[in-house]
Amino acid sequence: MFRFITKQPFWVNALVAILFLVGLLFFVLWTLGFVTRHGKYEKVPAVTGMTYSEARSLLEGKGFSVEIMDSTWMEEEAKGKVLKQLPAADEMVKAKRTIYLTINRFQPPVIEMPNLVGLSFRNAELYLNQIGLKLLDTLRRPDIAKDAVLQQLYNGGEIKPGSKLYFGSGVTLVLGSGLGLEQMEVPVLIGMTYQEAKDLLESMGIHAGMPIADDDVRDTANAYVYKQSPEKKMALPTGGFQTNYIRAGQTIDLWVGTTKIAPPNEDSLLMEELKKLEEFSDN
Repeated sequence: MFRFITKQPFWVNALVAILFLVGLLFFVLWTLGFVTRHGKYEKVPAVTGMTYSEARSLLEGKGFSVEIMDSTWMEEEAKGKVLKQLPAADEMVKAKRTIYLTINRFQPPVIEMPNLVGLSFRNAELYLNQIGLKLLDTLRRPDIAKDAVLQQLYNGGEIKPGSKLYFGSGVTLVLGSGLGLEQMEVPVLIGMTYQEAKDLLESMGIHAGMPIADDDVRDTANAYVYKQSPEKKMALPTGGFQTNYIRAGQTIDLWVGTTKIAPPNEDSLLMEELKKLEEFSDN
């Protein structure tokens, strides 16, 4: 073969080489066109507004492949709805092209419940709107902190900060309504368990302060109240007693221990006061 080539004139060899290269070029172009389906185009169907499953079925039926490019959350749109497509509808693209879809998420995003206790109602409402939660309702409870958030509720129960909620969930806020107008006698709580005293005070619209517990108390709810402030009656310097009054929304502080003691009565208070007066007179 080599001897045959060398015996031919140069121009013959040059012509053969040129024809070979041209034929090779046409072969490569033909192969490339076959692989890329050169010259074969398809119109992209409109799938925006369909569900993801409907859009995928239609596109794959036309020979396209489908990928989810992005997902977002729009509360007013159906879950899984196609919001955007790329390439756009009616564009002419090569066959078997990948169509990228943006869909509405199947589940809303999860949000951490913030701590709204202590905020004003206005600030709490703005904060809820900013993070994507709804103010479902408001309740009122007597408290000196008027229009401040006292408690945050979800589905009827208290929800703690950091709890997970879906975007758009509704939250109820308990707000302070200020002090009540009616004055009530301070109840005697000594001798009750802390839980009994707390329940009684709540029924009156009065707050039980955090229990001030002795060192040996392990269960404050069932520990016994042995001191309260304010007390039902207050001794006067001139002798006798004065009844203390309280209004809804105010607080009574309670001291608790493990030993149950009998609640004081007016006779015991009077005897204690007379004893103090006698000691003062002797001095």
